[in-house]
Amino acid sequence: MQALIYPTYPFKLQQVQGKDQIFDPFRKAWIILTPEEWVRQNTLQYLVQTCNYPSSLIAVEKTIQLGELNKRFDIVVYKEDTPWMIIECKEARVEIGEKTLQQILQYQQVLKASYLIITNGHQTLGAKIETGKLQPLQNFPEYI
Repeated sequence: MQALIYPTYPFKLQQVQGKDQIFDPFRKAWIILTPEEWVRQNTLQYLVQTCNYPSSLIAVEKTIQLGELNKRFDIVVYKEDTPWMIIECKEARVEIGEKTLQQILQYQQVLKASYLIITNGHQTLGAKIETGKLQPLQNFPEYI
């Protein structure tokens, strides 16, 4: 996929008890600013500002049941009340590889989205699921 060029956004930052926090407008809460959270917040702004995905149909860090385990996905974009795209974010220094792919495929078992995206902010891989197979994407799909 093409490299993500993050749009400008006036992030709200604060420090509480020596820890940096960022305000997440999707969760409407202050979140500890980890390297992964930085990628997640910039990816969210990319989705809304660059791809024009409706912010009201984006879920962030929600728990799903995977067998007997509770897992938390990073980002899911919905279309017609159905998961349409799953996005897994990693911090910039984490290489995108087999482990991350297996993680998003576990979420896919439950959510059954049409698109899967993995990003660390520098590298982004995406696929559309067609007839049970992953078809590589060159760009984020249009939200129509």
